[in-house]
Amino acid sequence: MSSREDETLAQAAVTALTGQLALAPKPGLPDPRDLGVPAGRRDHCSLRWSAKALAPGLAAMAAAARRTGEPTPQLRAELGSIGRSTEHAVGLAGGGHRGALWALGFLVAAAALDPRAGARDVAAAAKKIAAFNDKGAPRRPSRGSSISAKYGAAGARGEARAGFPHVRRALDALAAARSAGATEAQARLDALLTVMSTLQDTELLYTAGPLGLRHVQAGARGVLEAGGAATEAGARALVALDADLHARAWSPRGSAGLLAGALFLDSLPLSAQARARAA
Repeated sequence: MSSREDETLAQAAVTALTGQLALAPKPGLPDPRDLGVPAGRRDHCSLRWSAKALAPGLAAMAAAARRTGEPTPQLRAELGSIGRSTEHAVGLAGGGHRGALWALGFLVAAAALDPRAGARDVAAAAKKIAAFNDKGAPRRPSRGSSISAKYGAAGARGEARAGFPHVRRALDALAAARSAGATEAQARLDALLTVMSTLQDTELLYTAGPLGLRHVQAGARGVLEAGGAATEAGARALVALDADLHARAWSPRGSAGLLAGALFLDSLPLSAQARARAA
């Protein structure tokens, strides 16, 4: 049984995911401008519905962590089992968010272990949980793990086991952009671009190969070097990158999921208190 605290964490994670979906323009990713676009191309509405379908599974993950009380192989196995059931439920609700579920599941469980922990402590606890193997995982490799093995990319599993370095980079980018006077949407776009600029996104490697991945990374760096989303030059570069990636049908979904993880950690009470003290 999940408690009110577990459900609050789950809802915070869903809010982070829908907050990421609300940003525009997001290079190569669905955004609110896609409402009404024919299904099968960029279905923003179905992604919003399927994001809400994550809530029960995320609450169950938080409850499992709270009940266990510490990172253990048993907790890792339970999170894997809940995650697979949640993937099925999300598939029935329209699909999507598999990468985000991986990141948010570990982070929600880690946050439940210590409600007083700040963002970076939660990421460190998630690293400890992810260090254990999921003995109940299917033996057949997933597409992501196959691509990771082929190209030597960390992938979702490697990101978690490293303590979510790109989530932490996104948090730093959020703080820097806010301090520089960017709007919240502009700060979040800069955080997304920061992740895109270095992440070895397995979805991009699958669809675009290593050359395509480097093209996307260079494009994201170009927007940031032009000043980011808060500047006129950066905004123009962002629009151009978005048009380019949509024309190529290249979607950096891994970066979007990690931005959602960063927004979740940013929403935790201690993170909010730190922002208030810095204001």
